Amino acid sequence: QVLLVESGGASVPAGDSLRLSCAASGLAFSTYGLGWFRQAPGREREFVASINWSGDGTDYSTSVRDRFVISRHNANNTVILQMNGLKPEDTAVYYCAADSRAYYSGTYSSFPSRFGYWGQGTQVTVSS
Repeated sequence: QVLLVESGGASVPAGDSLRLSCAASGLAFSTYGLGWFRQAPGREREFVASINWSGDGTDYSTSVRDRFVISRHNANNTVILQMNGLKPEDTAVYYCAADSRAYYSGTYSSFPSRFGYWGQGTQVTVSS
C-alpha cells in the first residue's frame, strides 16, 4: 500500500518561506516521479511542481516558478517543496502525489492525471 504523508504546513506572513516535506512508503521511491498540487477554498486542485524519477527534470506552474523549488531525497524517501516569497494567493491545502507508473521521464504539468497516489494534504496559510 502506497502511503504519502505531508508535513510542514503553517500560517505565515507574506514574504516568508516554508518547507513542505512528503514522506513516502510502499513504493520503489527512486523509480517514481513526484509532484505537489494545491487546492484553495472554492477552487479546483492545481498543479504546482513536479520532479521526474531520475531527478533531472523539474516542472513548475507559472505562478510559482522562480519562488518554489522541488527536490527529492531518495535516501530517506522524501520529496521537498521549498516555498520562498510566499503570497496570500499561495494559501491552500498542499498535496503530495506520486506517479502511478515508474520511470516516466517527461514533464507532468501537461499530464497531471499520471499521478495516482495522493497524500492527505497540509494547510498553508499566508496572511497579508
